[in-house]
Amino acid sequence: MEQENQTVVTEFILLGFPGSLHLQISLFVLFLLMYILTVPGNVAITMLVVMHRRLHTPMYFFLSNLSFLEVWYTSASVPKALAVFLGVSKTISFTGCLLQMYFMFSLASTEYFLLSVMAYDRYLAICYPLRYSTIMNSSLSAGLALGSWVSGFLVIALLASLIPGLSFCGPNVIDHFTCEIDSLIVLSCTDISLIELLGLIISVIVILGSCVITLLSYLYIISTILRIPSATGRQRAFSTCSSHLAVVLLWYGSTILLFVKPSARHSLELTKTVNILNTVVTPLLNPFIYGLRNKDMKEAMRNTLRGRSNIVK
Repeated sequence: MEQENQTVVTEFILLGFPGSLHLQISLFVLFLLMYILTVPGNVAITMLVVMHRRLHTPMYFFLSNLSFLEVWYTSASVPKALAVFLGVSKTISFTGCLLQMYFMFSLASTEYFLLSVMAYDRYLAICYPLRYSTIMNSSLSAGLALGSWVSGFLVIALLASLIPGLSFCGPNVIDHFTCEIDSLIVLSCTDISLIELLGLIISVIVILGSCVITLLSYLYIISTILRIPSATGRQRAFSTCSSHLAVVLLWYGSTILLFVKPSARHSLELTKTVNILNTVVTPLLNPFIYGLRNKDMKEAMRNTLRGRSNIVK
């Protein structure tokens, strides 16, 4: 009888960051500015790689995939967050919440795989320079990129498929500015231990697995660079992977605390705060890191601005 009197939740309210009107406006302006800079910046990186033949290499092919991903990753969360901060639309349907959660986590998983693929690419380029073009040919680079996208979306599919099986009978307020999985499942009035366990397993596989590949790649890279006799040669070799290394440190530094933790019922405030870094800050910094620290990208930008872009016909 008690279960019959329970109300089935069909929509949720995104709490965002509770506080004064001044705080809400400040967050809205901050997120809006970051979004305005993030999308054109990453689109520009993608278009430069497509337009300039000099950038038609595996390294820049993977970079264009990463930039393309960042556009969709931020677009999956920031527009709704802006509406939440303004108080225009704090509600989201159950289906809409599930879709947002699925796309955000799938794109985040894809980014982990892409970053590890990019680390492997730099490992081959620096440790096996004479065989690099033979090993990392167009077929392998396309396969690695496609595999990253497919794996990222498949690995989250099982976890997302379990969410509709949960019962939500109130309250319906999500303590977050997006439909983050931990903030969502703690509202369930049914047992969430299976989902928590599966989420932890997926986190270990995706995050720690890609981290190990990236770490091993850079251990070999650093070891090879240190054996280069000339300082100029060492500097040139390191410059080819410094931008990627900076992005890796930003991404892993801001996300490893989000997913590898014992329980979804703890550290929700930490999750919400740190989530700002990988939702808006890291995607914003990617174009600046690759654009300002990479000689080929800077030259492509200058040529494009001068109207001398080597466009593929």
